[in-house]
Amino acid sequence: MRKSLLFFTFLLAFMMMRAQQPADSWTRYRGNLDNGYSLAKNVPVRWSDSTNLKWKVPIPGRGWSSPVILNGQVWLTTASPDGKEFRVIGLDCETGKILRNIKTFEAVPTQETHPLNSFASPTPAIEPGRIYAHFGTYGTACLDTGSGKIIWKRNDIHCDHGVGPGSSPILYKDLLILTMDGMDVQYLEALDKKTGKTVWKKSRIVDFGNLTPDCKKAFSTPVISVVDHMDQLISVGPHVVEAFKPLNGELIWKVRYEGFSASVRPVIGNGMLFINTGFGQSWVMSIRLGGTGDMTEKAIVWSNKKNMTARSSPLYIDGLLYMVNTAGQAKCLDAGTGAEIWTQRVGLETSASPVFAGGHIYTTDESGLTTLFEPGRKFIKIAENTLPEGCMASPAVLDGAIYMRTKGMLYRIGK
Repeated sequence: MRKSLLFFTFLLAFMMMRAQQPADSWTRYRGNLDNGYSLAKNVPVRWSDSTNLKWKVPIPGRGWSSPVILNGQVWLTTASPDGKEFRVIGLDCETGKILRNIKTFEAVPTQETHPLNSFASPTPAIEPGRIYAHFGTYGTACLDTGSGKIIWKRNDIHCDHGVGPGSSPILYKDLLILTMDGMDVQYLEALDKKTGKTVWKKSRIVDFGNLTPDCKKAFSTPVISVVDHMDQLISVGPHVVEAFKPLNGELIWKVRYEGFSASVRPVIGNGMLFINTGFGQSWVMSIRLGGTGDMTEKAIVWSNKKNMTARSSPLYIDGLLYMVNTAGQAKCLDAGTGAEIWTQRVGLETSASPVFAGGHIYTTDESGLTTLFEPGRKFIKIAENTLPEGCMASPAVLDGAIYMRTKGMLYRIGK
């Protein structure tokens, strides 16, 4: 009964958004609703490297981008380990056959990546006929999903990521919006998705004081939400959260905080924004949406500073906030107060973000262990499943299937 009520609540909240999305798709980082939530049915619960698989395919190169799926094709990005070659790969969802392996950029990298990162970590965005691949400072491209032809590309949008790229691109109407928070410059840039030409560019205005360059970067992906009866592009950067008008980049409001290298994509629930402040002090903060100008003194509702998530994005479900910290501990917080309800170990070191599908929360760690548990104020484990190599990428979920990218393979789980 509880599961039925939970599904009904989310169905009412998201049916309009779902109706605008193509069927059988997972079109961007954290799915069509931008929050890790899926209305898929018959989602697999148990599997291994040799059981309950439709197929498994080796993926050349190295990349932590999540798969995106549309019209029977699954796409992801990869790069050579030395970062000199960047590719976009498309596969047939039914057979796993590689249909396209497109060299998109060549480069001689002047920036190294952290061992936890790759040169192909941003997740692409896909829409009918087009996929948009972003490799941070190394280039952004639009490709035709039918022919594999490169429609346009840019390799003149730069910042010093310091440890490699991480922010994923997002689509809004006729715009492709990029987040470039580097050690040297910090800005957002919106491109005409048809031509690749810049429509607007907005630099962050942050007083960094005497902070080192390492403390000026961030890796978060924005969300777009209706606030005060208008669309707002909400972006977590180094030491600041900002909301912009997505069509022209005009600043609406900001909230200042102390933190850098934030990589968590924020989530929204019940009029609240939930963010992570990054490394050094991995706090989770709740911000009341709305208003204009500097809202720092008015909008912060609560902060929880106890071993919170630093890389894995959270889930908001029915008034509760779920996350997995880097040590592999799952946490459940009361979204209204920030109070911790429970903490349970669900794996080892974790970077991938959890998903909610089929009434269960799925979390996957860097060893390849996926733990399923029920949402609620009591921790109830459902199953554990293991794949070799481990996962850095977040999974994509469709009816009857989970697409899981490990460090060397792409799996379609579920027969």
